[in-house]
Amino acid sequence: MSLSHRYDFVLLFDVKDGNPNGDPDAGNMPRLDAETGHGLVTDVALKRKVRNYVGMVNECKPPFDIYIKEKGVLERTHRAAYEAIGASAELGDDGKDDKKKAKRKGSEESVKKARDWICKNFYDVRTFGAVMSIGVNCGQVRGPVQMTFARSIDPIVATEHSITRMAVATEKESESQEGDNRTMGRKHTVPYGIYRAHGFVSAFLAKQTGFGEADLELFFKSLEDMFEHDRSAARGQMATRALYVFEHAGELGNAHAHALFDRVSVSRREGVEVARDFSDYAIAVDDADLPTGVKLIRRLG
Repeated sequence: MSLSHRYDFVLLFDVKDGNPNGDPDAGNMPRLDAETGHGLVTDVALKRKVRNYVGMVNECKPPFDIYIKEKGVLERTHRAAYEAIGASAELGDDGKDDKKKAKRKGSEESVKKARDWICKNFYDVRTFGAVMSIGVNCGQVRGPVQMTFARSIDPIVATEHSITRMAVATEKESESQEGDNRTMGRKHTVPYGIYRAHGFVSAFLAKQTGFGEADLELFFKSLEDMFEHDRSAARGQMATRALYVFEHAGELGNAHAHALFDRVSVSRREGVEVARDFSDYAIAVDDADLPTGVKLIRRLG
């Protein structure tokens, strides 16, 4: 069943003594706004956790297979789409010569059918969209669900720790240490931070990808539970703390998203100088006199 409502939502999650989203260009330090010191978690990182959760609970079986997954080769999926719609002859063999390379683009009809097949079978494509014109052309899809970067409520302090492994990797390292066999490393953590992200669900784009009510329920469920199955040495204590969903009566919406987001405020409690726990913050939600046609669905919080 396709969507008949627009949705806007606020997601709150926290981290304690962990690294919510390391930056590979900065030695895997927690991402932050260089001007304000606020912590950041990219939308890509959040979508990755949704993909992992959906793939785990559905064993990556259609219609809940995952297009962007670990060690995936996207062109294999594109070829599978052409084979499924009976248009594999348009691919040529390996695309080495110009004539065969041109065939890899596919006819307009085949591209549309291949795109629709992928949307039907791959949850993350019909949810977030994808550019699928690389190699074998399956077009591109603009997804109905979009998310912002998450930003910490307060500036964070990225702490660096020295760690020791009581082993070395090679005989050469062992010889150089004369049998001491220790390897030194570094680990980055945030003592505590609560992060806020915003999201949007378009009923119009949902119709184009086939994203339906069941898909939406699974998406919200994944936001609630994604950290429960994402534990690691760097992310031992992360949790979704609140999820507030504004449902509009119609497809176009009945209020501006930013005006609804302003109704959810998060602030440090009075007297708390250094926050180290979720209880150090207060969440206030103004759900009185909501715009006509808008209702607040408290998923968590």
